[in-house]
Amino acid sequence: MRFATAGVIGGGAWGTALAQVCARAGLAVTLQAREAEVVESVNAAHENAAFLPGVALDPAIRATGDMADLAACDLILAVPPAQHLRTTLTAFASHARPGVPVVLCAKGVERGSLALMTDVLAQVLPEAPAAVLSGPSFAAEVARGLPTAVTLACADAALGEALMQALSSPAFRPYLADDLIGAEVGGAVKNVLAIACGVSEGMILGRSAHAALITRGFVEMTRLGVALGGRAETVAGLCGLGDLVLTCSSPQSRNMSLGLALGQGQTVEQALAGKRSVAEGLESAPAVRSLARLLDVDMPICVAVDRLLCGETTAAEAIEDLLSRPLKVERA
Repeated sequence: MRFATAGVIGGGAWGTALAQVCARAGLAVTLQAREAEVVESVNAAHENAAFLPGVALDPAIRATGDMADLAACDLILAVPPAQHLRTTLTAFASHARPGVPVVLCAKGVERGSLALMTDVLAQVLPEAPAAVLSGPSFAAEVARGLPTAVTLACADAALGEALMQALSSPAFRPYLADDLIGAEVGGAVKNVLAIACGVSEGMILGRSAHAALITRGFVEMTRLGVALGGRAETVAGLCGLGDLVLTCSSPQSRNMSLGLALGQGQTVEQALAGKRSVAEGLESAPAVRSLARLLDVDMPICVAVDRLLCGETTAAEAIEDLLSRPLKVERA
């Protein structure tokens, strides 16, 4: 099981960074982007000036706006925003060859259906073997070749091993797992929790509050992962705890920067004004809240974030509500 060519669907910052990963690993890469200016910039200047400015891209990366150009690829990395994955895969479906693996790199829960990304793939491309790539990784750092370690989850051990070998390079280290649900839940919930940490930062609540949010948020993430059929040890790895620590610790995170603006008194609309990149936690928060209710999983921080985002409460009221919860024994 060998891979020579990779197609990356999604020309945002993370898709571009993963195209760079594939090129460094020796794969011939085709990057599909909806935006004509991204295609032109990558092909002419070897830079994604719209989403990843200032990062020199491997000249071997070829960009296209046409899904048909991915039809012959041995491997597909799907990197659209989570809420657009279904539409994107549907557009690709007529060009997909049965048996070609799809590595899901979007982090979120689909609103309405409450589907994980693997569920969406199974519904749209049922013959495509699935893998999930998730972990602590800022696109600009990955694209520049800074050291990064991630989780690569795949139920098929042989396929997972082949994908791990195909994508790895000296600066990009995938760790193999077989728990796709745990990997997906970690990636989705950490975005919601990063908004909470940003709110705390914006309100200047201190490092103690920040640490408490990460720790208790990790408990919520683990509860949901286990309730959906994942394993706690997966969520404790790079795709869960690792990604949570990174995303909740730097305003470079789009989700944390959104929370930071809310904590400083801005509205959601003001915080998002002029932004091209997507804060996945904004869209996943209501789906995570609905899943928690459906599965009877206690997730007070995630619920507080969604209530804040949809205008049911203020940041100060949300913090007060969390701090006034009944005292309890510390356990998962």
